[in-house]
Amino acid sequence: MVLDRHDDTLHTHTALAAHHPSSGRITLHPGPGTTSETGLAHDLLAALGKPPLLPGRFPAGRQPAWEAANAWMTALPVTRLTVLRAHRLTARRTMRLLELHALTGIHLTLVCHRPHLPAALHQALQTADYSLTTDFDAARRHYYGTPVTEPPLADEPAGPTGRWLTLPALDRLISYDSPRPCTDPCTPPPIAWRHRPPPAPLTAHTAQQVAHRLHAATAHPRLAAAVAAALFTGASLQQLATARPRDYDTAAATLALHDRARYTDGCAAHPVPPWAGVFLRASACFTRLTSGEDQELLVGPGDRGHLLRVAETARLRPPQPPAARRKGPVGRVEWDWRERKEAERYEAVPTSRVRPSRR
Repeated sequence: MVLDRHDDTLHTHTALAAHHPSSGRITLHPGPGTTSETGLAHDLLAALGKPPLLPGRFPAGRQPAWEAANAWMTALPVTRLTVLRAHRLTARRTMRLLELHALTGIHLTLVCHRPHLPAALHQALQTADYSLTTDFDAARRHYYGTPVTEPPLADEPAGPTGRWLTLPALDRLISYDSPRPCTDPCTPPPIAWRHRPPPAPLTAHTAQQVAHRLHAATAHPRLAAAVAAALFTGASLQQLATARPRDYDTAAATLALHDRARYTDGCAAHPVPPWAGVFLRASACFTRLTSGEDQELLVGPGDRGHLLRVAETARLRPPQPPAARRKGPVGRVEWDWRERKEAERYEAVPTSRVRPSRR
């Protein structure tokens, strides 16, 4: 706890200058005029560089914004969270931050810009083990962190822009297969790729671009993880929907997808590349917090539209048909181009005629 007795702008400027997510430091400046717990979660998601609203419908109409914030704070390499204007926090908002600290182990600093702790903050801290300082130099060294003055790296990828990344691994995302999850315990073998070629691994530069775009495109851990999983598995939405939290092995860095009827390669464990691990970790944490072990890790049957919109927001798409073969207007992503090509190829194969046998 930092007590800024005279509301000195030096405290605020120093804390904001230390905000640097890639270095593990987040400075949260709560939006003025709001007291809701969900609003604070939205502010936290925005501080993480994510759009604050989660797409989709949720039970009782409540957005699981805090669960999403907890999931990302667990998965991302964030170690410090500084919250400014803490004297304006309600007791419930403060308790939410303390619960975040307990769940993630993050170093939490609350900055109170008043001579004394207000009653709500004092009440919320009764059950917390905390230290308090009024010294600016101590706050700067031990709480805020070193202000970031270096310019951004020249090769640091930009957020989603007008330039599309065309990725063949997304070709099968809306394929028409229909695998189902295994109801009994299943430990699939490593993927063997007997019936289809494996998706080409992303180059280091492309993987960095994809990860940065997905982080900026959505705050929904499951949808971001589903797009990432489609890129390293080449799986359809239906097969991605077979994964449960237990199917992601963090130690082995594998993701198991199920296919009892062997529409593709059967039940198999796919290696998770390092760039995609953060999305799988966030999704596993989010699913456990919101639904439990038996719910979908990545997507459900009704998530198709939301999933495609996240991919398009990140400017990720499969190969597109030539202009003369397009079915929709120019500029619209055609996700079923591969399926249409396969259907047309099958229709072009002449039906073989069986000659009657002579007796």
